[in-house]
Amino acid sequence: MLLPRDLLLPWRRATAAGEAIARRLNHHRAPPFSDPDDDPPFTRLAERPPRAPSKKKKKEEEDQGGRIRPPEPASSDLPFDFRYSYSETDPAWRPIGFREPTRFSPFGPGRLDRPWDGVAAAAARGEGAGAAATSREEVLGEPLAEEEVAQLVERYRHSDCSRQINLGKGGVTHNMIDDIHNHWKRAEAVRIKCLGVPTLDMDNICFHLEDKTGGKVIYRNINILILYRGRNYDPKQRPQIPLMLWKPLAPIYPRLVQNVADGLTFEKTKELRNTGLNSSPLMKLTRNGVYVNVVDRVREAFKTVEVVRLDCSHVGSSDCKKIGVKLRDLVPCVPLLFKDEQIILWRGKVKQENSVSLQFSPEPS
Repeated sequence: MLLPRDLLLPWRRATAAGEAIARRLNHHRAPPFSDPDDDPPFTRLAERPPRAPSKKKKKEEEDQGGRIRPPEPASSDLPFDFRYSYSETDPAWRPIGFREPTRFSPFGPGRLDRPWDGVAAAAARGEGAGAAATSREEVLGEPLAEEEVAQLVERYRHSDCSRQINLGKGGVTHNMIDDIHNHWKRAEAVRIKCLGVPTLDMDNICFHLEDKTGGKVIYRNINILILYRGRNYDPKQRPQIPLMLWKPLAPIYPRLVQNVADGLTFEKTKELRNTGLNSSPLMKLTRNGVYVNVVDRVREAFKTVEVVRLDCSHVGSSDCKKIGVKLRDLVPCVPLLFKDEQIILWRGKVKQENSVSLQFSPEPS
């Protein structure tokens, strides 16, 4: 029995249909040796003409003469020299060397019109100091009444206050002044919490805060300060404060501890150091602690003993030397040794002679 041809070979019909579709597709394909940039599945976009510059950009180019000019250096009318830290550096200290070239200004290259000398950016000397003092009195206005002070203190003295600035071992830094003015935009006062080495001299901190910001300290309790901005403070008239982009490396100063203390021999200096190391510590200082009563404690101890030891375990060698420098100027005394985070202080020969002379001085008739 013979079957029809269509029933015996059904796949031939599908193949024939596929060949017809393939022929139609191949008809639209590019020849094998056509331009390689031609991509058949996609149509080539016509090249658009360059967009004409806007009027604002064209005007800026005309003003600049067709060249890109760097921004003008910032200028500030603040009458004091710009330093990294105002409370922890003394202008009378003269460094003997620098750890980085003085041409590298921490304000950035060409961003400030004051030259950087490695320690500070000096201000132009003139009559600006008197005008600044006058404007400060105008901004502060009339003194606050006791009721107004009590309201501000109650609002800002608590630890959960959102208007708080932490003052660390850097003391009153330059960028902190800008932070205070930023808080003063929306608040009449700001709470400042002081910790670390600067708390040895809180009077110095209060002075620099008032002098550099133009505000007034209306509350002081141990290490907590409240700085008031003034009655007539206008945030739009705040001074221009160029920010420091990085912390400059500290310069090199003369040695703090000499091999032989002034007025003593080498043997006597060594004996005093051994005596201090073997004595019990006067007090133990913690890292980033509150050192408000350290100066008074050392002064009282020097009335009965000649050498005092302070235990500064885990405080850090850098902070130990800063503590020794401050105690040398505040007590005053002579640092003899910094070893294993232990500070040995000597009350000094001059102080001893004065105490002896007062002890044997005749009574007035």
